[in-house]
Amino acid sequence: MNNKTLAIVSYITVIGWLIAYFSYKDETNKSPFVTYHLKQSLGVFVVSVVISVIASILIAIIPTLATALSLLSVIPLVLLVLGIINAVNEVMKPVPLIGGYFEDKFSFIK
Repeated sequence: MNNKTLAIVSYITVIGWLIAYFSYKDETNKSPFVTYHLKQSLGVFVVSVVISVIASILIAIIPTLATALSLLSVIPLVLLVLGIINAVNEVMKPVPLIGGYFEDKFSFIK
């Protein structure tokens, strides 16, 4: 797969991220573009899990907020779509809200 494809696939579910990561890990020429998008997409997946756990706990405590809190699950989806758009345009731009935080995290991705 080429670099653009790997960057796009990394945003398509966790399985897509794993496919992109292991395909990229074996390459001899490492691209900063793919590394950047692997870190961004993994960051979105981590935030998605955190939002889900927090929303589940709050729904268990305050069931009347279930509808409002369930709308929080849309945020990671929107961030993934924005990440895909950045990857398609071959731009190394962080996803809104959380992308800046994950630019220097996940040092195992090289």
